[in-house]
Amino acid sequence: MKRLREARGLSQEKLGEHADFHRTYVSQLERCVTNISIDGLERLAAALGVDVVDLLQPLENERKGA
Repeated sequence: MKRLREARGLSQEKLGEHADFHRTYVSQLERCVTNISIDGLERLAAALGVDVVDLLQPLENERKGA
């Protein structure tokens, strides 16, 4: 999520505004300290302009066990 957010030039605050989340919630999601509902996942995907499936993909280095 952070990678997608940064690639779009969005701050946590701006992404939160687009997805109707508070900036601190976006931060918690990026740090994996909280969970997100399916509805929230859909809002986040829409705000980032991606499909929900894109948010569920592991990072390349995580797939390789690094």
